[in-house]
Amino acid sequence: MLLLIAEYLTRFDSGFAVFQYLTLRGILGVLTALAISVLLGPVMIRKLTHYQIGQAVRSDGPESHLSKAGTPTMGGALILVAIALSTLLWGDLSNRYVWVVLLVTLLFGAVGWVDDYRKVVEKNPRGLPARWKYFWQSLGGLGAALLLYFTASTPVETQLIVPFIKEVSLELGPFFVVFTYFVIVGSSNAVNLTDGLDGLAIMPTVLVAGALAIFCYLGGNAVFSDYLQIPYVAGAGELIVFCGAIVGAGLGFLWFNTYPAQVFMGDVGALALGAALGTIAVVVRQELVLVIMGGVFVMETVSVILQVGSYKLTGRRIFRMAPLHHHFELQGWPEPRVIVRFWIVTVILVLIGLASLKVR
Repeated sequence: MLLLIAEYLTRFDSGFAVFQYLTLRGILGVLTALAISVLLGPVMIRKLTHYQIGQAVRSDGPESHLSKAGTPTMGGALILVAIALSTLLWGDLSNRYVWVVLLVTLLFGAVGWVDDYRKVVEKNPRGLPARWKYFWQSLGGLGAALLLYFTASTPVETQLIVPFIKEVSLELGPFFVVFTYFVIVGSSNAVNLTDGLDGLAIMPTVLVAGALAIFCYLGGNAVFSDYLQIPYVAGAGELIVFCGAIVGAGLGFLWFNTYPAQVFMGDVGALALGAALGTIAVVVRQELVLVIMGGVFVMETVSVILQVGSYKLTGRRIFRMAPLHHHFELQGWPEPRVIVRFWIVTVILVLIGLASLKVR
């Protein structure tokens, strides 16, 4: 929106042309989303507390979590508001990728909001029935996959790029739709499973989003992408604004979500952010790099799959409790130690993912 205004004002003063630069608008996206989160955070927490929208805690979980009961939840709505406003203000609204990622994020956020509302407000422990939850997730993931497939203008936009290996790519063809569906829905649920401790999910999300912003900028630039031999996707650079908005909104939310948390994001935030990361990775053709950088999300998901599979097949549990972060808690690790160590692991994995830009 502001980009259009700046373009108009350029007719009268060439100085407004500075807003054409992606890097500047990316930075402004970070700062705008951060300001919205920090300024509106206290208001949101007071409202959630007033309406008694508090977190329910599992009785079979770590004892240290019992004190979290009643902590305001559904705070992820603040993250979505900050991301949407920042993107609409600083993004190029004629760019199809901006709308695809934004709409997927908001749709998955809506699914999470209904689930949270039923659990917290209506006191229905089941929340949104699983079949309906996955139906709407599947609808969003499949819709985005079909849209990206049928609007692809170059072969590289539907190829699977293998990181660290020079000039190796697999033509997916129609299988691109299925693959993209699993990336978006899978990353959405992976982030949701990770969101179990104060700040545990949001900081890795911020780190991965920041790294994806770099991929978007480089992959959307013909010169840089050719030099680095990464896929060139025209228009993908505009997603740096969206990634910046995730970073800013996430850091602003972490101000209130850090241990001991004043508010939790709930499914409304976790499902949306995971879907956003998955969709961005698909656009810039870095799905496998996302698996590397989001290794914490992957480990948490795999721990649940292994736990459930082992219990059904053998009657035994591999971990003391799943997802993985609860296992370490029951091993005696204090919550802040689990959180910070998972953050450190994410920093390392993000650096490995970024190394794929040059190591080929």
